[in-house]
Amino acid sequence: MRFRGSVRVLLAVAVLIGSLALYGCPKRPEVLQAAPAPAGPAAATVPGPAAAAQPSPQTAETPVTRPAPPAEAPVRPGEAAPSTAAPGAAAAAAAPQPGGAGPSPLKDVFFDYDKANIRDDQKAALNDNVGWLKANAGAKILLEGHCDERGTAEYNLGLGERRAKAVKDYLIAAGIAADRVSTISYGKERPFVLGHDESAWKWNRRGHFVIQGR
Repeated sequence: MRFRGSVRVLLAVAVLIGSLALYGCPKRPEVLQAAPAPAGPAAATVPGPAAAAQPSPQTAETPVTRPAPPAEAPVRPGEAAPSTAAPGAAAAAAAPQPGGAGPSPLKDVFFDYDKANIRDDQKAALNDNVGWLKANAGAKILLEGHCDERGTAEYNLGLGERRAKAVKDYLIAAGIAADRVSTISYGKERPFVLGHDESAWKWNRRGHFVIQGR
């Protein structure tokens, strides 16, 4: 009986110690872990605050090569199409005079490129002009110096003046009074034949006679 009582006491002490052990130790707080984000395309389609804050990368632009605009030819005010007919000295002399006086009986004189000296083949026309001026002693003339389109405007004005003076000097040497002849240079401002090659230029390098009164 005494042995059984000792066993009961030991069991009671064991139960008491076990109870104290269970109630004396604090419980650990439970930690909730977030479920892992789903992988794959579905994760990319789910919007979130972090995703909204990230700027989307820009796609590099492919440079575009545009064709160059077509070249445009310069147009001068009042420029007409080049003449297709190449006039001769007779056609140049047939230019009408101001005031309705009709075609001029005086012939133009033509020059070489960048030259102001009288060519031998132009002296016959000049001699004809001298004969007419002597027969019409009351007539006064204006000699116009002209150039082709090449060169600057300033240079051609000077060249045109030298050409007009060369013709005037020839007339004076042939016996025409100096006070009957005046000169002016138009340079390349008033081409006789429109065009951009020698077929036009050779007619624009000239000394032109304009009758001012008889």
